[in-house]
Amino acid sequence: MMIETAQRQQWDQAGTVAIATDENLDSLTRRADFCVVDFWAEWCGPCRAMAPIIEELSREYAGKALFCKLNVDEDPLTAQKFGIMSIPTLLFVKTGEVVDTWSGWFPSGPSKRDWQSTCIAELAIQ
Repeated sequence: MMIETAQRQQWDQAGTVAIATDENLDSLTRRADFCVVDFWAEWCGPCRAMAPIIEELSREYAGKALFCKLNVDEDPLTAQKFGIMSIPTLLFVKTGEVVDTWSGWFPSGPSKRDWQSTCIAELAIQ
């Protein structure tokens, strides 16, 4: 129990984006009541365009949400498990259950307000 609390405090305070893998995604999503998982690949331009938004929101919502990135080329089993057919795809996980999914990138991209709407209003992580 103490180790789990220490791990939670570590990501709470850091506000950094965690690196998810096939092996650790389940444990990462159990660390937080709310988690955003970004399925991406190095060669994916839209995925790289979203990275600064994810990093900013990770800092802004430190302690309220855990943000993770999973590279689908390096860890394909989790992408297959969740039926990820295109990237970028975001899974919004609340208390271990997927509650929303965003797939693709629009030319103008979702604004920070759109992200906040999904993360806060719809999923109530205040």
